[in-house]
Order: sequence, then structure tokens, then C-alpha cells
Amino acid sequence: MSLAQYTALSGDSPATTSGNTGVQANRTSDNSADALQNEFLTLMVAQIQNQDPLNPLDGTEYVGQLAQFSQVQSTENMSKMMQNSMVLMDNMQVLATAGLVGQTVYVDTNEMTLGEGTQSGKIELAHASNQVNLLLEDDYGRVTKVPLGAHGAGDVDFTIDPEALELPEGNYTVSVEVQSGQTAPKVLLAGQVEQVRVPSNGGSALVNVAGVGSVPFYQISQFGS
Repeated sequence: MSLAQYTALSGDSPATTSGNTGVQANRTSDNSADALQNEFLTLMVAQIQNQDPLNPLDGTEYVGQLAQFSQVQSTENMSKMMQNSMVLMDNMQVLATAGLVGQTVYVDTNEMTLGEGTQSGKIELAHASNQVNLLLEDDYGRVTKVPLGAHGAGDVDFTIDPEALELPEGNYTVSVEVQSGQTAPKVLLAGQVEQVRVPSNGGSALVNVAGVGSVPFYQISQFGS
């Protein structure tokens, strides 16, 4: 007499044991590894109790199947641990982001909104350039060039004064012009964090930065001025 094969895939349908008793397992609505293992053990015990003494069960069969259930349980437990870790990381991110309100951050973006005050930022130069120009383009395609002079490799700080440059309030796109042959460097815009919002449907926290707007948390490249 051999043990009826029982796997996680066959656990969703009724299983009938071989033998004189005709033991039948009822279908379970819980398809977790624990529920399937309990059902398997019930069937196994019934088969052992009703086995033919002259043709006993091969113990290696059900030992192997029990090992399979242990693997399924380990996989389920690992999946639950990963989910719990993700939830914990999200909560920690929310708490850390909430503490940024009122602080100055640098955001990796080339879009800004000019109002009455100044807008500061910095340019990350990978190579020295004999001329660095900041280009400000408004919604109408008008471009204002702000010369910053020659600079070596590294960070180049800048401040945009709308009144001095006679720039009207509105949205602007920022780009950098360097000497010929060099790739355009990255622009980081600075601003004070005014608000932090956590999307109801999940995802990264949104940070509202003055002069920059609402950006995902991961776009912040530097904390503090």
C-alpha cells in the first residue's frame, strides 16, 4: 500500500485515500500552507491506521511530502517578513520626511516658480569650464541668460533675483550652458519644506518645497543649506 500523492496544487480539490475506509477530505477554503499541511496529516494518519499489515506504507514517501510542506511554510513566512519590513520602512520614511518641515533642502529638478523672493540653488560641475551661464526659460519660450563666470569642477552656487533680472512671476525651466564639448551639468534648486503629504494609495511621500513645488521624497539630493 502506497501513500496517496498530495501536493499544494492538489490541495484545492477533494482527495480520496486508498483503503477499505474510503476516507475523503473535505475541500478547505483556507489554502495556506498550515491548512494544507493539517489536511495532509489527517489523510496520512487515516492511511496509516488502515494500512494493510502485509503491505505497509513506505515511510519515505510521506516524509518527503512533509519536507515539501516545510519549504512552502518557510516561503510564506519569508514573504510575510518582507511585507512587514516594507511597511516598517514606509513608516520610518514618513516619520523622517515629516521632520523636514521648515528645513532647507536641495531638489534635483530644473523647474521652479519665481515669486517675489529670490531663488537659490547650485550647479554640479563635473569639469572646469571657462564660462558658465544659467538659462531661465519662461512659459512663453523667452530665455534669460545669467552669466556666472568661469568655475572649476565642483559646486557652483547661484541666486536668482527676479526684481534685479526683471523677471515676471511664473514658472521657469532652468538649464546650464558650459563650454563646448561638455555635457550639461545637474541643477539642484534649494527651498524650504512647507508641507509633507502621504498619498492615500501608497507610494513615496510628496514634499512641497517653496519655489519648487510638490516633488517625491526621493528627488531630494541634499538636506540643509
